[in-house]
Amino acid sequence: MAKFPIYLELKNRRVVLIGGGNVAFDKAKSLLEAEARLVVVAKDIGKPLKALCLRNGVEIIQAPYAKEYIGPAVMLVAATNDRQLNEQIYRDCQEREILCNVVDVPDLCDFFTAAVVKRGNLQIAIGTDGYSPAYSSHLRKKLEQLFTVTHGQFLEHLHWARQKTFTRFQDFDTRKVISDQLVNDDSFHYFVEQGPDLWRDYAEDIINQTVSTDRG
Repeated sequence: MAKFPIYLELKNRRVVLIGGGNVAFDKAKSLLEAEARLVVVAKDIGKPLKALCLRNGVEIIQAPYAKEYIGPAVMLVAATNDRQLNEQIYRDCQEREILCNVVDVPDLCDFFTAAVVKRGNLQIAIGTDGYSPAYSSHLRKKLEQLFTVTHGQFLEHLHWARQKTFTRFQDFDTRKVISDQLVNDDSFHYFVEQGPDLWRDYAEDIINQTVSTDRG
């Protein structure tokens, strides 16, 4: 069954990570990038993960997993190789209606993490519904060659143009006409070839022409 893809705001929200090894370390890095209020629970915590936690003020519970450690979490990630423990964690999350992901165990997951191409605020996520994370990673590498830092920079300037458009127009259809022109390939190529300053003039011309047409 296909999953519902979303970008979840985790800033300052409690996320519990069960596990202390290398996989947990990788998950912790991603969750900290999302500015989650991370809690790590594990009896044994490896040096890399412990150092990462200490640098970032992460709450560490160095003890075997217990249900009460979940607390008021919005999400839990389990990175252990103990099937029995993983099943218990999943049951506890289901009971509390907390989203759970047991790494590499699709039948114990409410969600799957995507392979992501990041270019500034531009993010392209690739998911395989848990069928093959390795294929997601493979596709990510291919997309990293297609989408460059420039695409991320272009997005920043599109945001500027969008704000201008929303200030000048209330009508949805008019906004869409302008946006479609600003995001197309011709616009991007102009940005690449002429640079940000001249592109802003180009965007202003498109917006102003729409103003003139709108006034009739």
